[in-house]
Amino acid sequence: MNNAGDILFDVLSRLPTKTLLEMRFVSKAWHRLILDRSFVQAQFQKCGLALSGFMFQEKYRKCPIDISTFTYMPIDADSKVQKMVFGFLPEDVVILQSCNGLVCCRSCFRTQHSTTHSTTIYVCNPLFKKWVSFEVAQLDSFSSIALAFDPILDPVNTATNFKVVRIQQLENEQEEMYYTFEIYSSETGTWKESSEVCYSDGNLLKNNGTYAKGVLHWLTDTDQILAFDTEKELSLLVPSPIPALEMFIDAPGTCIGESKGLLHFIMICEDGIIVWCLDDYFEAKWTLKHSKQLQMIEDENPNMFFKLYKIMQRRRLPGMEPYMDPWAFKDEVLLMRVFSTVYFYHIETGKVVEVCNVASLGPNAFVSPPVIPYSLSLIPLDVSLSRSDPNNNTNPNEN
Repeated sequence: MNNAGDILFDVLSRLPTKTLLEMRFVSKAWHRLILDRSFVQAQFQKCGLALSGFMFQEKYRKCPIDISTFTYMPIDADSKVQKMVFGFLPEDVVILQSCNGLVCCRSCFRTQHSTTHSTTIYVCNPLFKKWVSFEVAQLDSFSSIALAFDPILDPVNTATNFKVVRIQQLENEQEEMYYTFEIYSSETGTWKESSEVCYSDGNLLKNNGTYAKGVLHWLTDTDQILAFDTEKELSLLVPSPIPALEMFIDAPGTCIGESKGLLHFIMICEDGIIVWCLDDYFEAKWTLKHSKQLQMIEDENPNMFFKLYKIMQRRRLPGMEPYMDPWAFKDEVLLMRVFSTVYFYHIETGKVVEVCNVASLGPNAFVSPPVIPYSLSLIPLDVSLSRSDPNNNTNPNEN
C-alpha cells in the first residue's frame, strides 16, 4: 500500500498511538490504514512513542524460583495500578526489558533446577498480543538479556527486525573478570557469539539494559556504565558523572534511563535528586540536566513527605534498604520509592505524583525489583524467523 500522498494518511500519521487505537475502529478502511506497515513507520517518525507506564515484577531474595505476576503502573493519572500477567503467551514469564514498544521476557524458573535446561525468550507487543519466541541455553536468574530495536535505524515498513543481547561475566586464568556478548538476530533466527570482550570488575546493577541510538547500556556497581554497540559489536566503559561516591553519608541510589534519544544518569542522595544526560561517549561528557534539593521537594509537597530531608541526613544501619531508591527513568519521568511509597517524579516540572504503597506490590517488592518503562506501539510482529531453526516460533494468531 502506498498512501504517502494521501491526505488522510498524512493527517492520521501525526496523531499519537493512544488516539489511533480508538480511531482504527471508525471503519475497516481506517483499520487497514492504521495497521499498515508504511503508516506505522511514518507515524513513528513523526510522533515517536510516549511513555505509557512502568512494569514492576517481584523477585525472591535468595531463591531462583520466579514470581509470574507483575504490576503495571500507568502514567495516566486517570488509570489505576493493576496486577497483570501476559496471559496471551503460552507460559508464565519474567519481564526483562522493553524497547520502543516491544517487550522482552523469559520463561519462568519453576524449580531449583530450572537453570540446567534451555530457556524460552519471548519478544512481544502486548498491545496486539503478538509474540515470537526462541531458545537460549544455560540461562540463570542472574543472567542479563537485553533487547535492541529501533524502527528508525531499522525501518519496519518491510519487516520488524530486532536483536537480543545476552551478557555474561566470566573469569580467566589470571583471575581477571570480563564480559562477553552473545547476539540473537531475528533476521537469521540464530545466536552468535561476538568476538568483543570487555574487562571489568564491576557487577551489573538492576540487571536490565537501557537502549539509546543503537547502544545498550548497563549500570554497574563501580563508577562506570557498560555500553555495547549492537551494530559495530564494540563495548566501552563510560565513567559516571559522579565518580567519588564515598563523599556521601550513604551510597546514593542510582539508575540509568533514556529520554529524547540520550542516556541519562539519575542519582538520589542527601543533597537531592540530580539528573545528567550523556553528550559524548568517548570524552564521557555529561551535562547536568536537573537538580532539586530534598528540602525544596518536601516544602512543595508537605502532604506527601514529612521530615524527608532530615531523615536522609541519617546514616543507615548495615543491611537497611535505602530511604529513597530510583527504580526506573524514561522520557523525563522518574519512578522512585520514598520509604514505603512509590511516586512519579517529573523532572521538567518538578511535579510529584503518588502511585501506590510498596506493600500493594507484594511481599517481595523491596528486593531489587525488575522495573521497566513501557510505551504503547503500533509496531507489528510478523517477522520471518529462520525456517531451519525448529526452536523459533511465532504465535499462531499472527497475520
